[in-house]
Amino acid sequence: MSAPARSVGVAVAQFAPVADTAANVDAIARLTAEAVRRGARLVVFPEYASYFVDPFDPTLAEHAQALDGPFVRALTDLAAQHDVHLVAGLVERAGDERHVHNTAVAVGASGLLARYRKLHLYDAFGQRESDWVAPGAVEEPQTFEVDGLTVGLMTCYDLRFPEVARLLADAGADLVAVPAEWVRGPLKEHHWRTLLHARAIENTLFVAAADHPPPLGVGSSLIVDPQGVEVAAIGTGTDVAVAHLDADAVERVRRVNPALRLRRFTVVERPS
Repeated sequence: MSAPARSVGVAVAQFAPVADTAANVDAIARLTAEAVRRGARLVVFPEYASYFVDPFDPTLAEHAQALDGPFVRALTDLAAQHDVHLVAGLVERAGDERHVHNTAVAVGASGLLARYRKLHLYDAFGQRESDWVAPGAVEEPQTFEVDGLTVGLMTCYDLRFPEVARLLADAGADLVAVPAEWVRGPLKEHHWRTLLHARAIENTLFVAAADHPPPLGVGSSLIVDPQGVEVAAIGTGTDVAVAHLDADAVERVRRVNPALRLRRFTVVERPS
């Protein structure tokens, strides 16, 4: 008789962050409590979860925080209260008064577990994120563990660059968490869903992506398994979706489809 599957509860939480960090923390607290009630051990929140204003303006830098600032401390308190891991988008202080880092933070009961500063800024579809945000440096991916799952981080527009997810797979990730503010527009929801499925299939890992709801984001926060099957999804509202993931699925799928082992190419940084 085979051993029972190791199940890990993973949630995506969809809400619309505002230009009020305290209000955003309150929303995160409510959604965390609901996710944990439904068995989540990891909850993924959207990009810019600490502070968001549209269009961007100088208040973005004014409300930026350090990695040990009040937003991360509030997440740490929530993680300790509920015995859960949280991923969320932080507007992080950068090296000058105008720019910030768009940073995904992973937090547990002990504090910050990993952080990722967005590499590929959203200078597309008429937008100019780089006017306000400084890109992160290319560095070794940071990962963290949740009940035997190794989790990596990427952010929103990074989804269009398959190298980011591939580097996370090479770093041992079983699941990629994707905080996002995937801006609405023609075909944008189609791109969002297609790319999430593609990153899961080509890297044979789980993807958990949390977006802002309409009218700014497309919503459609998803969890996709290593074969590209949606196992949890949200529509257009503020909500939580939870999937209980088989922690052994990645290894099992990779035995059947060893594409990562059979590939002939690796990822190298492009000269600037």
